[in-house]
Amino acid sequence: MFRIVFVLVLAAISGCTTVVIDEYRRSEGELARGDSVVILGRRHSSEYETEPDLIDCVGDRLDNPDRGVRVIPEKQFVDAMYPWFEPRTAPMHLKSLDQLMKIPQVRERLETYGVKYIVWIDGSTETTSSAGSIGCSIGTGGAGCFGFGTWDKESDYEASVWDFRDRELSGKMSADAKGTSYMPAIVVPIPLIARVQNNACKGMAAQLQQFLIPGQPVNTKS
Repeated sequence: MFRIVFVLVLAAISGCTTVVIDEYRRSEGELARGDSVVILGRRHSSEYETEPDLIDCVGDRLDNPDRGVRVIPEKQFVDAMYPWFEPRTAPMHLKSLDQLMKIPQVRERLETYGVKYIVWIDGSTETTSSAGSIGCSIGTGGAGCFGFGTWDKESDYEASVWDFRDRELSGKMSADAKGTSYMPAIVVPIPLIARVQNNACKGMAAQLQQFLIPGQPVNTKS
């Protein structure tokens, strides 16, 4: 068992984002030909839901059959497994998965998909603070805006990697991304957006790839 922490600072013609990836492994990943991975979002909380676009982002970046990673899209998988992976009925723990596997239809469908790993992602992106103001007016000389605004966002996600065949937790990883966006306005507002959720997605997808197929170069597709 071991733990790894990565810190990335991402900045361009946009706001600045810091991403911290924290990983805990119980075993090395081992994907064989024909194996597939399912990326699912936890949506059981009444306070928030893990955004579907974040799950799609991680899945799209991770999916690369040429490198040995085949990801089943979340919606396709949930529809095919209805109703067992709906938010109210999805297994919360490995023991719950064991109970599900006693249902022949569930076991057969998972085996048909060749599922090796189920990755549950829990978390959300929120605006934590904002400051400043921008005012706009229309006069005889035309229209214009003046002011300066900022807002902070934070993404906090945790992924649990379940080994479906061995019925065990292979590891966990978290992505904590923080960023500040800016909106200076001198006549025309110019938004400089910190892509906090997108950068959290990139960091988590890259680390999942390293987890599932150790030694492979990181997928850099945009």
